[in-house]
Amino acid sequence: MENDLNFETFLFVSPKKIILSVNQKKDFKVIYKNEIFFNNPSDELNFEKIENFLDENIFKVEKTLDSFVQNINIAIFSKDIFNLKISVKKNDHNKIINNSALIYLLNDAKDDCKDSLKDKKIIHILIDDYLIDDNFYQELPQNLICKSFSLDLNFICLPENLIKNLEKILKNYQISVNQFLSGRYVEEYSIKENVSFF
Repeated sequence: MENDLNFETFLFVSPKKIILSVNQKKDFKVIYKNEIFFNNPSDELNFEKIENFLDENIFKVEKTLDSFVQNINIAIFSKDIFNLKISVKKNDHNKIINNSALIYLLNDAKDDCKDSLKDKKIIHILIDDYLIDDNFYQELPQNLICKSFSLDLNFICLPENLIKNLEKILKNYQISVNQFLSGRYVEEYSIKENVSFF
C-alpha cells in the first residue's frame, strides 16, 4: 500500500480543462495523470463537470496507489480570482528588520483590508517589493537596521462560495483540501523557475 506521505495529489480546474495529477514527493515522478478538455468553454467553472471528472478518476487513482487520497492541492484558473495590491509602511522603526516585524506588517495589512476582502479567502500573499529607508529591495535584507520600511503587497483571493463548492464536491470522496492556489500564479512561477506546473 502506497503511503500518503509519499505522494501528492493536484487538481487543476479551469473553464477550459481539468487535470488530476498524482506525483511522488521524492522525485516528482507522475504516478497517475488524466485530463479533459472542453470544446466550447464558457468563462465559468463548471462544478458538474468537475464532479463527473472526479467520479471517473478518484477510484482509479486509489486503485493505482492502493491507498486512499486524503488530501489534495487545487490550482484554479478563474475570472473570479481577485487581486488586491496595497502598500503598508512602518515609520520610526529604528530596529533590525526581522521576521516578526515582517509578520506584524503583513497582519496589519490584512486587518486594513478586511472590508475589501469580505467573502473572500486569501490564497497567496505576495511581497512585490521592500522599500527600506527609500531603497528598493527584491528580497528582505538580513540584519539591516532602518528607520522606516514598507511593503508592496499583492493579495490573491478566491470567493468563499467557490471554495465551498469545491470542498463540498471533494467531501463526497472524504478528501480535504491542503491548499488552494492561483493557477496563473503557479504557472508564471513554474515558467520562471523552469519547473513542472505540478
